[in-house]
Amino acid sequence: MKVFVRELKYTSRRQVEVIDITSDVEGVVNESGIKNGFIIVFAPHATAAIILNEDEGGLLKDIEDKILELFPRSGNYRHNLIDDNANSHLASAFLGQGKVIPLVNGSLIRGTWQNILLVELDGPRAIRRVVVEVIGE
Repeated sequence: MKVFVRELKYTSRRQVEVIDITSDVEGVVNESGIKNGFIIVFAPHATAAIILNEDEGGLLKDIEDKILELFPRSGNYRHNLIDDNANSHLASAFLGQGKVIPLVNGSLIRGTWQNILLVELDGPRAIRRVVVEVIGE
């Protein structure tokens, strides 16, 4: 069994922003040479998330709007007594920082409209890291 790891870096421009990272993740898989196994896509941040969904402009805006609706920055959060970003931490906790995706014959197994998306929840940020680990043969 082989393990191949790469770190990707992104810049966000807005407080809440969805960034399609699918092609970059696929590039890591191709670089790994691993054909069968699985990948882990992980955002090592307490205020970012990884989701799988369609990269369609209207839907991405709907996702961003729903996050702001469910986790408003102006909420009455205890964490805001020490830092003004409790909403970002809560959204990340509910969305999750990582995903596992099967790899078969060199291709990620995704639904037709499933792209790999980094969700910025406390931007803008100069650097957001995403770790991609490919495990298999």
